[in-house]
Amino acid sequence: MKRYGTVVAMNGCDFDLYPGEILGVIGDNGAGKSTLIKALSGAVTPDHGTIELEGREVHFRGPEEARSAGIETVYQTLAMSPALSIADNMFLGREWRKPGILGSVFRMTDRARMNAFAREKLSELGLMTIQNIDQAVETLSGGQRQGVAVARAAAFGSKVVILDEPTAALGVKESRRVLELIQDVRKRGIPIILISHNMPHVFEVCDRVHVHRLGRRLCVIDPKKHSMSDAVAYMTGAKLPDDVNEAA
Repeated sequence: MKRYGTVVAMNGCDFDLYPGEILGVIGDNGAGKSTLIKALSGAVTPDHGTIELEGREVHFRGPEEARSAGIETVYQTLAMSPALSIADNMFLGREWRKPGILGSVFRMTDRARMNAFAREKLSELGLMTIQNIDQAVETLSGGQRQGVAVARAAAFGSKVVILDEPTAALGVKESRRVLELIQDVRKRGIPIILISHNMPHVFEVCDRVHVHRLGRRLCVIDPKKHSMSDAVAYMTGAKLPDDVNEAA
């Protein structure tokens, strides 16, 4: 449960993510999706309830603790610094220091090692159309920026990657590339939570779809057995599923 004054944003919200899957999360505006994701990523602390990661109960007091546990989140705003380089944005807030006194005392960053790591991670996801790892993020297209954000999450998210509306501001071609990136990340064995209003995208890449309504899970559906119209009807309240625990 999470309460803001007299407003209950989340109550009795069951949620599960299986190893190696892409789980879609859909819901109308105000359904509580953001609160749910913030609780999982450490941005808010639930008032009641428990969160378990790999069978172990965890208590995140902030996003840093969630990141340390292997949970990476790419928000719709991307949380990137446009004036900094691609490599700097990959390491934002966790820069590697040079070995020895240069790093421990003078706090010098190991830029060569950071650049090599960033280039490697971008290459793994087929993003090396970006020629210069030192170029500012503000010079990249929307799809390239999203690619860098996803690569950053995949590089450091060893347990879970959460993507919040990753294709919302992109064109058709760039959206297609991001969907391919999501599938590439899944192939590396990292489970993904995909929050999206784009039903065709959700039904294309997700293994299961969590329908969130009025602060709780209404049901979990199999996109191979349900239509997009069913999903929209469930999330808006126009229709109730026959079995609210289906596919859960």
